[in-house]
Amino acid sequence: MSNHLIHSTSPYLLQHAENPVDWHPWDAKALEKARREDKPIFLSIGYAACHWCHVMAHESFEDPETATLLNDHFISIKVDREERPDLDSIYMSAVTAMTGQGGWPMSVFLTPDLHPFYGGTYFPPTARHGLPAFKDLLRSIAKAWSEQHAEILRSSQQIADLMVKQSKPSKAEGEFTGETLAKATRSLIDQYESEHGGWGSAPKFPMPMVIEFLLRRHKAGNADALKPALHTLTAMASGGMYDVVGGGFSRYSTDNNWHVPHFEKMLYDNAQLIQAYLHAWQVKKEPFYRQVVEESLDFIIREMLAPEGGFFSSLDADSEGEEGQFYVWTLDEIQNILGNDAGFFETAYGITPFGNWDGKIVLHRSVDDAALADRFKITPQEVNAKLSSCHAQLLAVRSKRIRPGTDDKVLTSWNGLMLAAFAEAARVLQSKEYLEIAVRNAEFLLSRLRPDGKLHHTYRAGKVGREVFLEDHTSLILGLLELYQTDFNNRWFVEAVDLARDMIARFSDPAGGFFDTPADGETLLTRPKDLQDNATPSGNSLAVQALLKLALFSENADSKEIADKTLSLVAGLSDRYPTAFAHWLSAADLSLGRVKQVAIVGDPGDKRTKALIREVRKNYLPNLVSLLLHIPHQKEHLNFCQIDRC
Repeated sequence: MSNHLIHSTSPYLLQHAENPVDWHPWDAKALEKARREDKPIFLSIGYAACHWCHVMAHESFEDPETATLLNDHFISIKVDREERPDLDSIYMSAVTAMTGQGGWPMSVFLTPDLHPFYGGTYFPPTARHGLPAFKDLLRSIAKAWSEQHAEILRSSQQIADLMVKQSKPSKAEGEFTGETLAKATRSLIDQYESEHGGWGSAPKFPMPMVIEFLLRRHKAGNADALKPALHTLTAMASGGMYDVVGGGFSRYSTDNNWHVPHFEKMLYDNAQLIQAYLHAWQVKKEPFYRQVVEESLDFIIREMLAPEGGFFSSLDADSEGEEGQFYVWTLDEIQNILGNDAGFFETAYGITPFGNWDGKIVLHRSVDDAALADRFKITPQEVNAKLSSCHAQLLAVRSKRIRPGTDDKVLTSWNGLMLAAFAEAARVLQSKEYLEIAVRNAEFLLSRLRPDGKLHHTYRAGKVGREVFLEDHTSLILGLLELYQTDFNNRWFVEAVDLARDMIARFSDPAGGFFDTPADGETLLTRPKDLQDNATPSGNSLAVQALLKLALFSENADSKEIADKTLSLVAGLSDRYPTAFAHWLSAADLSLGRVKQVAIVGDPGDKRTKALIREVRKNYLPNLVSLLLHIPHQKEHLNFCQIDRC
């Protein structure tokens, strides 16, 4: 029998709609039921591509005995963190404060007044690794709610008071200077893992925002900033983390060497990494980086582009009940598929009969092109052609396997990031296909995600969600500005300006910066204002970059003033914790750097105008904005003017 999730549009919630647990979505009806029956709320937050969310679902939420405990003693609410990042932010802060760590699935127990009093992440069905069995935990909390009710209410009130206090408007922490950026750069270079690339230890995340900042600092004249950025990009794209067969990146590596990924593929990771590799290609002109860009964009087109023009959110890590099953190989499979080229391929990827992950093979390059060419007495160009042929043959076979689940909801914020990637790639690589996809995506977002004149966060199956967040406005503004600079259609700039006005009106914090939720949004325990960059840039750091770029286009001093005031919120933190504020650092680089405003005046159909446009777009110029003033073809062709500002 279906539960209350059956009418949801979220694929994650629909995964739980047939559980024996009497799940509710987060809505007024469920919250009122908890108050009326005076029952604690069990709030479970996860997302469709989350491996451990699936594990806990199979072990506990599909178990009748566990379901009986939850149904008898709790009001169980299931939330898709990607649909409700505000709820995820609020209660993840609580869980982290209570336990010292966070993650998904997130499991938190609330009073009917929505005050958290106990929480954690994954709980196993039997006690292990210091974690209680989930059923034992439910029995203990139900007993405590009955016998120690007043104490739970007191402690939960204290936790709630602390959360409200910590969420008070942030005070300015100083001012960004050139030395701030220099200190952060030195710190990132010092923290860089020189053997395998990247920052931190396993699980190792790609950190495209850090790479982008280092590429900017290289462009600004720091000769030491380029090596860690390029080394990390090369290491990640050698396989494992990168899908050499089908393109696109997994969420993170489970080891320090980028060999074995956690196999879920997220739209936001790929959007940011595509731009990082595109910029690396502009800097070095190495074909390998361009190949990664094109293969990854092709993957998005093939597997994550909806017919209507939106981009899907993610691909699951699991298929056929096993993590990575869709992506791994056996030696027999490779030999049967590749035939005479199998030996060449096995050498390139260091393949052994025993595999490199639970007896299976995760493809990761072990011999570079030059060494392969020497060993097999062929040219490097022939090496590339043979590998491409092998990859295509493997992809054809893999496409017939049972696919991982696709989270096919469309999120405005993540689509804005991918819109920027397609628009910039179209501009730099002179691709009409990429431009057509970017235009269609922009039209989709500005119509389907804004049906009533106001932007919305989610879309699926013809329905939009009620919520909207700061990151939706900021990501879409930046995507539209990239698109404007690609096709010079003034509509995109006008739409970006309108979105910025709405953002300032609905999200501004008088103390500086912006709240993550609008003033007219749902009233929650706190009004979140996350400043730290995580897997995606924070809404505030995106807002700074959006406002700075709009100011450069329009000479709007107010936009620049708001952006600089927002920057001051983290000036004292960014150089101390650069990996956590990397996008802020790039925004500060834009604010402080030598900016180029390029106005191209002429007929866009004229070959001389086209030549000027190509010249402007040839190199990596992160602090450049360009516009086109359309003058019909004349005998005396007007050139372009370039205005340099320090």
